[in-house]
Amino acid sequence: MFLRVRRLFGIFAAWHLPADGPASRASRLRLFIYFIVLSVNAFPHALRWVRHRDPTARARVKQLLNLSGPAPLALDSRLFDVPAPAPEPGGVTLVMPVYGNLSLVQDALTRVVAHTEIPWRMVLVDDASPDTETVLFLRNWASRHGAHLIENERNLGFVSSANLGLKQAMLWPDPVVLLNSDAFLPEAWAPRLLRPLLEDPGIASVTPLSNDAELGSVPSPGLAALVTFDEAQALDRFTQNLNGRAQVVAPTSVGFCMAMSRTALELEPSFDPAFTPGYGEEVDWCQRLRARGFSHVYVPDLYVAHLGGQSFGQTQKHNLIRRNSALLAKRYPRFDVEVCMFLRRDPLVTARLAVGIARAELQRNGAVPIYLGHSMGGGADIDLQRRLATDVARVGAGLVIRVGGNYRFTIELHHAQADGTLCVTSAGTEDWDLVERLLAPVSRRELVYSCAVGDIDPVVLPELFLSLKGPEDRLTVLVHDYFALSPNMTLLEENEQWQGLPEPTHASSRHVARRPNGRAVPLVEWRNAWHPLVDRAERVICFSSAAKMLFAEVYKDARIEVCPHNLHVAVPALTRPAPSAHPVLGILGNLAPHKGAAVAERLARACHNSGCEVVLLGEIDPAYRLPLPARKHGAYSVGDLPRLAARYGITCWLIPSLWPETFSFTTHEALATGLPVMAFDLGGQAEAVRAAEARGAPVALLPLGLAEDPQAILTRARHLSHWGFARETLRAPAASGVRA
Repeated sequence: MFLRVRRLFGIFAAWHLPADGPASRASRLRLFIYFIVLSVNAFPHALRWVRHRDPTARARVKQLLNLSGPAPLALDSRLFDVPAPAPEPGGVTLVMPVYGNLSLVQDALTRVVAHTEIPWRMVLVDDASPDTETVLFLRNWASRHGAHLIENERNLGFVSSANLGLKQAMLWPDPVVLLNSDAFLPEAWAPRLLRPLLEDPGIASVTPLSNDAELGSVPSPGLAALVTFDEAQALDRFTQNLNGRAQVVAPTSVGFCMAMSRTALELEPSFDPAFTPGYGEEVDWCQRLRARGFSHVYVPDLYVAHLGGQSFGQTQKHNLIRRNSALLAKRYPRFDVEVCMFLRRDPLVTARLAVGIARAELQRNGAVPIYLGHSMGGGADIDLQRRLATDVARVGAGLVIRVGGNYRFTIELHHAQADGTLCVTSAGTEDWDLVERLLAPVSRRELVYSCAVGDIDPVVLPELFLSLKGPEDRLTVLVHDYFALSPNMTLLEENEQWQGLPEPTHASSRHVARRPNGRAVPLVEWRNAWHPLVDRAERVICFSSAAKMLFAEVYKDARIEVCPHNLHVAVPALTRPAPSAHPVLGILGNLAPHKGAAVAERLARACHNSGCEVVLLGEIDPAYRLPLPARKHGAYSVGDLPRLAARYGITCWLIPSLWPETFSFTTHEALATGLPVMAFDLGGQAEAVRAAEARGAPVALLPLGLAEDPQAILTRARHLSHWGFARETLRAPAASGVRA
């Protein structure tokens, strides 16, 4: 029991540390008090879950006890404050080492001239470019623009070339910007990049956001993203509306476009030649200045495009990074930990998400899908992930607003990186207004309601989600459960009993929601809140005809269509075992109360001395147990079903679910194996079994009354498990009450 509690409340792991003194005992006491406070807050919701099986209450308990999985990062509302005007810099000196790549150099220098609106000077360092055209162009350009050109007689590498440029730049009093020849400055860049240096003498360097800037990369840190020049300019125009004073302190800057203060350069005027020819030199420089009390920041209101990796080939680049990273680790053993901690709390996540959404709008190929989903996993989330993968390939991106997690709303941006890798950038907030501000750049939207179970106040969600819909936007409602029919998404009554669709005028307490202030929301009010969402949907997609029948009883004017799921993976057919009078009844899936946990427990007890056996491939609600000789395998992979069925000697399957499922993946998985299948006669599971029966499969539908009669179920399992039956043996005797 102790180990279970310890695993369950992982946030209190420090409680189990050795108590070496008063400090440890005080820490334990603080943790214990914290646990008590959380438990008191969670108790009313836990009680409601026990009494009414309210899924929202269960999700709230997990939230309050920090059991909802890793907490997403928090959105920073400061980013959307009205930005104060940046102070006007007196001037700036730019240092640009060059090695070939003439076309990039020309583009970069063209943008310096066109987009630098303050007094500027340029120090160009040609590092013995391999083509004569580059040096001839640099001589001509320097002559026309009064730039200082240094020509290396032999190739010295980026570090030495940058040091020559910095030494020359120190002859003038202005701050310095080290600029790669593959970095492209946008309009009015200088006041935004230099603002932190002018406002805080303790800042040594400043880095902008970019498509490729390590810690400053958006939408994902450390991963390059593809952008065109036009897209980069548009993204910079977007960042200009963000609050530049929401700058972020980081362990290091990135040298592709790094503003350096004069004070810092006077103390540390050069990069260490040990990092020649390049990579990691700016990290070393930043660490030396951190040791002197300086800081390094990223600004969210400037976006500079960076092609990246142009100075070295990819193989050489990786080798240099490996070598110089080892040198950095030796000099600064805590640096890697500091970077990991920075990314773990990622104070730039709001900017990454905001700019990433703006990028999705620029690159979209059609309306951008925006889903409303939950944080509880399961079949609905598997379906959502599949849809998002398709959306990223089709449109370029997908967005999800999740409820029921550690924050009320978690916004996810699903997107692809330059190498095609699918990535997710996400952050959470309690403020719906902040959600709307993040989504504002998306002009064409495809709204999709997936599932909102677990939200603390779900009765207002339809109105909130509809507020995102523009006149030309389309809305789809996916019916993964019956949450739009009742706050009890399974529609079951006490003791997990199916008694039909509840009537609003005399519905039981299981169909009453509670708002955060404790006010009851009767079923009439609940359905009135959901009607606008369903009625305005261009498509209401049910995954079985059984679900459509129930849904249409309440939403008579809804545009409902039936689109069954495809299985997530192919299910291999099994080799039928030899005829047996002693069945091994296999149960697939994770058994919550409405999924038949009590049925499985009763069957396991009835198997004692009966010659039958129950095997659960999945998990069961902790409130229930499977006594011996029943066996619980735990989580399984569909591809492993043949091996597991052979290992346990399974002769037939039972789907014990007690609610009218909208679509039953486990039923379809079981049917696909070719072994006999039993299920109760309701919902999507019965629909799947009937369709299999029409194809001649060995199946049986059980009346719900047999859920309380495990011996009758085992008797039916014996019939199905015996392979010598004729087609007629699948039809149960009238006395058994079982039909196939």
